Amino acid sequence: MATSAPAPGAAPTEPVAPKARARKLPVRLDRRYLPVLGTFVVLALMLIVGGTRYDNFLTPAVISNLFINNAHLIVLAVGMTFVILTGGIDLSVGSVLALSTVITAALLQAGLPVAVVLPLAVGAGTVIGLAHGVMIHYFQVQPFVATLAGMFFARGLCFLIAPESIAIDDPSFVALASWVQIFGEWRMTSSVLIALIVVGLGFLVLHFTRFGRTVYAIGGGEQSALLMGLPVARTKVLAYVVSGTCAGLGGLLFAMFSRSGYSLTGVAMELDAIAAVVIGGTLLTGGTGFVLGSVLGVLVLGLIQTIITFEGTLSSWWTKIVIGVLLLIFVALQRVLSLRRT
Repeated sequence: MATSAPAPGAAPTEPVAPKARARKLPVRLDRRYLPVLGTFVVLALMLIVGGTRYDNFLTPAVISNLFINNAHLIVLAVGMTFVILTGGIDLSVGSVLALSTVITAALLQAGLPVAVVLPLAVGAGTVIGLAHGVMIHYFQVQPFVATLAGMFFARGLCFLIAPESIAIDDPSFVALASWVQIFGEWRMTSSVLIALIVVGLGFLVLHFTRFGRTVYAIGGGEQSALLMGLPVARTKVLAYVVSGTCAGLGGLLFAMFSRSGYSLTGVAMELDAIAAVVIGGTLLTGGTGFVLGSVLGVLVLGLIQTIITFEGTLSSWWTKIVIGVLLLIFVALQRVLSLRRT
């Protein structure tokens, strides 16, 4: 059948194309979340293997003890996350933790009230963190060297204050450390509650404040952050202040756990904190990482120790071997993701 010609002066008609079907784009996961997802998978597999291999492994008591025994390390990992996100490192947190325990024990033994001792113990870490930040940014000292000096300084102060272990028997402090809330078979201590509050605050600060966004920007490229007019100097210094404060608070939590102050507490604990942060998905070069991922990293480390304890036939040194293997795997994963991004 012939089509009729358009009327004179009328616009020519265009053929109507059939409606194209809407194509759904595949959902792609942001590469920044891949290391954290890997940590979560490792943690889930460890829980599954432990639950199937050992009786009473997945009980509320075991999971509660996992948090209670590692509350101080969770706080250290939160502070370390801030520093590593800027592209730095803090090697002093183990020594600062020991200094905080020693200050707490010595001052309580001298008769000072708990309300005075606790801020002084945490404040010591804050001051050392501030010194690190000033040295690193304003005097251009490498973070490794500056925090290494802080590590020796804090450890030396520990032995000057208390060459021997000091037991803590102050009634108010013991009552605070002994606080336990029972939810059925679940247990919650004051140290775990404080650690969870620190995690929540760290998450809010990093993701919902200008300071947190600047921390990520510095890790992504300090010169670019300067060109954007961001407060790089203040943010870098504050990142180390956060780490020092968390180390001081971690020492307070460890003093609650051990009821003592000892100069050799926390030897090499800074390495555990760094390992937890890296296993939790934070890039050592900075710019990418999450506080919640660092918490997962701490739980992985604690669960390794728990599985070895349940096994009963393995040496405790297997903990270090497994941590070393996991650390190498996650560093290699980070390297692959970095190369793909560039």
